[in-house]
Amino acid sequence: MNKFLIHTISIAAAISSITAVHAAGRDTVNIVGSSTVYPFATVVAERFGRSTSFKSPKIESTGSGGGLKLFCKGVGVSTPDITNASRRIKKSEYDKCQKNGVTEITEVLVGYDGIVIANSKKAPHFEITRKDLYMALAKTVPGPDGKLIDNPNKLWSDVNPKLPATKIEVLGPPPTSGTRDAFAELALGGGAKKIADLKALRGMKADQADDIKAMMAKLGIPAGVYDAMKEKKGKAPKGKSIFKAVAYAVREDGAYIEAGENDNLIVQKLVSNPNALGIFGYSFLEENGDKVQGSKVDGVTPSFDSIADGDYPVSRPLYFYIKNAHVGKIPGIQEYASAFASKKAMGEDGYLPEKGLIPLNAKELKQVQDDIKSLKLLEM
Repeated sequence: MNKFLIHTISIAAAISSITAVHAAGRDTVNIVGSSTVYPFATVVAERFGRSTSFKSPKIESTGSGGGLKLFCKGVGVSTPDITNASRRIKKSEYDKCQKNGVTEITEVLVGYDGIVIANSKKAPHFEITRKDLYMALAKTVPGPDGKLIDNPNKLWSDVNPKLPATKIEVLGPPPTSGTRDAFAELALGGGAKKIADLKALRGMKADQADDIKAMMAKLGIPAGVYDAMKEKKGKAPKGKSIFKAVAYAVREDGAYIEAGENDNLIVQKLVSNPNALGIFGYSFLEENGDKVQGSKVDGVTPSFDSIADGDYPVSRPLYFYIKNAHVGKIPGIQEYASAFASKKAMGEDGYLPEKGLIPLNAKELKQVQDDIKSLKLLEM
């Protein structure tokens, strides 16, 4: 075979490959992720489709963890372009992205949200503390001698005599949800820090191995937990790592009921069961204020102002992540992101705060807009 023929075949193969890629391509932005960010993203997508030459993005509510798993699977038209998250991407997720070739990611801070503990308006208003939530929903809690035991509390009055003598029944998101992660950290972890021994354990550094092991023994935490963490990390764990393993674990005996990624379904179940409580983002409380009410947590009512001011103790930032390798290949990705971060949408008087989003301040918003324009790379 002569060189000319070989060259001709190579060119033909390349053209065929390019044609196949374009044939397999798509002209709609694909977005997955958080059920909390979903309603905000949906509003932006609808307006974006109406006001531009691009198609409205396709959005699926998969939960933050589920969305990041799909997002980090790799690069290509079969993978999402953007994933929404009601928590920041974890280092382990970032590393998985890097391993699978998703090496260029832009992080976009959307705004803030509160996690509400709500019940039906047909029921009495609930007032609760983070310690109450920990004692009601954690997998293990301190027993009479201070050692951790499987959670024995059946009624809210078992947790706190000031609470009603009704069954502990809480509808909430599954482990794939960023709302679940944030609730575990902010509510359960926040409540566990009110227990003196757990707080002391959390503050111990890795070089205090003997103190950590002594406190673990006092709390009744098996020594094997320390050894397993040390083996997994390849170094001595901090007391904070042991604390998280204990404090963030949710009980699995039926008191906490996983209700899927559909927060509207939780609202419906609260309406039909006035004795139950539900966990979801503040925006859903705003949308359903005629049916459900938010509980006071540590004396603070969840509201736009209390979350924006940082007074409400169970609040967190919201994000979405852009797969930069898809920008310019799938039409509309960067344009959609810019529309989302526009003053018209995310500004203090924008249409997203009207839907319950707690907006960024002017300086934060400008930074987000600049990050999208430059496709600033996330580094962890």
